[in-house]
Amino acid sequence: INAAAAAVLDKLGIEAIIESPPGCCGALHHHTSAPAAAADFARQRLDAWAIHLPGICAIVSTASGCGVHIKQYGALLREDPRYARHARRVSEMTMDLIELIEREDVEKLRPRRAPRVAFHPPCTLQHGQGLGGRVERLLENVGIKPLPFDEAHSCCGAAGSYVLLQPRLARTLRQRKLENIRQADAEVIATANIGCLHHLGAGTRTPVKHWIQLLAE
Repeated sequence: INAAAAAVLDKLGIEAIIESPPGCCGALHHHTSAPAAAADFARQRLDAWAIHLPGICAIVSTASGCGVHIKQYGALLREDPRYARHARRVSEMTMDLIELIEREDVEKLRPRRAPRVAFHPPCTLQHGQGLGGRVERLLENVGIKPLPFDEAHSCCGAAGSYVLLQPRLARTLRQRKLENIRQADAEVIATANIGCLHHLGAGTRTPVKHWIQLLAE
């Protein structure tokens, strides 16, 4: 997914610096009521990114769940005398991938053949970041019109740690989501968060991809 994002950004004239080695943003610890561990992960990421900040225009996550959490670093570390200012700056610089790409000339990304795509908007994208409808609009602008299906807004059941702590309910939500998508006759399911992607993919033979992979392909 990160390689696909880098390829698309390169096509648009934007250089992507992929963090290596990658590190956890701390979102899962935050979800499971481990605030001290979540704050430690945030500090580790801030230290890792500090060297790049003077020369970059944005910090971009390909996972909407990570993105919504990183945007909260400023609030998470607001009482930390060493990291508060740095965390606030990083939160202000953090963008979801759609926020960066939609500002560019996306016509050059138009595919030769538009696949039949059902797009699942993750809760962290449409509610957490308030970016509902933005990916769908970009896909449509490049000729990939997302297929309509019932309850498209609903949760797939992944929901961070929910999929681990409430597996029966998570599977029920996934089954309902996939049944609605099946009726749309999609050849591929697209989404914007790795948790949703893995959870949906475990319940269907229809390929599940990040939307940026569709553009890269």
